[in-house]
Amino acid sequence: MYKKEKLNNVLQKELSQILLRELDLPSDIVVTVTRVEVSLNGFSARVYISVLPVEKKQEIVKMLDRKIFFIQQQLNKKLRIRPVPKIEFAKEKRTEEAARIEELLKKIKDLEKNE
Repeated sequence: MYKKEKLNNVLQKELSQILLRELDLPSDIVVTVTRVEVSLNGFSARVYISVLPVEKKQEIVKMLDRKIFFIQQQLNKKLRIRPVPKIEFAKEKRTEEAARIEELLKKIKDLEKNE
């Protein structure tokens, strides 16, 4: 595995643990780190998150942005690499698109059954 891919995977795992254990997220909301993309120079990383229910996504992204300094500190403590990439949260659009495609396929299948 390439160094960048390995770093992406390590960051995804560690950030998932931090979100799960260190933050007080509402119990009715599920936040998932879907992927991490480290920049070519390794100084920054875009962290893609998925939120269920989808209606709460904007609220959760704002909350994570407010707590980004704390999250970055926790990440800095856990990782033994230097420099630790500076994280930035982004909304995952791929999962929403996949869910929409699934929904459309199901509708088509139901329509075919009724004909």
